[in-house]
Amino acid sequence: MATPIEEYYSNKIFLNAAVPLLKVIATDDPKINAKFKKVHCVYQISALDANAPEGKLATHLVVNGDEWKVHAGKVAYRVGKQPFVELEFKSVEQLNAFFKGKIGPGTLPKMKGLNFIKEFLAFMSCLLRMSSVLSATTPPEKEADKALMVKCMFYLLTSGISQLNKMEHPEIHEWALKSPDRVYALAVNDHPESSAYVRVKAGKTRAGRGEYKRAMPFFTLRFSSYDAALGTLLDIDDMLDATKNGRIIMDGGPEFGATFGGFLLTIGDLAK
Repeated sequence: MATPIEEYYSNKIFLNAAVPLLKVIATDDPKINAKFKKVHCVYQISALDANAPEGKLATHLVVNGDEWKVHAGKVAYRVGKQPFVELEFKSVEQLNAFFKGKIGPGTLPKMKGLNFIKEFLAFMSCLLRMSSVLSATTPPEKEADKALMVKCMFYLLTSGISQLNKMEHPEIHEWALKSPDRVYALAVNDHPESSAYVRVKAGKTRAGRGEYKRAMPFFTLRFSSYDAALGTLLDIDDMLDATKNGRIIMDGGPEFGATFGGFLLTIGDLAK
């Protein structure tokens, strides 16, 4: 049976937008960061797929202590005796189910590199930390944890839009084709380090982290605080009330915000 296109959309989001967040987790979480201090390893998460040029879809990360290089959408292969750890899923559907939290005997991947114990355990700690951040249903108590959660979710959403455009998702790609050079951003007041954006122009998109500084974004969905952002991101706040009381601020035309917001919901639905 052919894999539905929606499964490929979800897979693209998980491999090319979610897996790269491992670098953010390892950088921003001191406990996780400490586990990689003496690690030199190539990590890969992949899904076997007969339609893929190399027989699998993957993203790999090259880690040398504090230095992480993310290769989204690219397959890596072990060279010589270089430490190499891989989680290889039997199919696109299996990987998607795992990342959606449907963990069971049918969704567990083949684990390669178990002989590299230190490298493997550090990676699994980072992966589990990322999973807890992205699957949360309530805001954490600590401000640092709130900041990390908002940053990861902002990055996932903006990267997800760009990745689906590259796959020519009907609605997102049509929007991109018709758009002049514009930047759409997500931000929290007084916390520019958590900002994220997607730039769109004549069918092409590029997601970015931090503030877009070359010009003022065409539209920014801004939140008054991390708590306000998480209220919307976790769908536990009333958007109309949040807008009325200033927890959500739309810098730009509401009609453009509705389109942008709709795409954010599309990414969220595909990742659930």
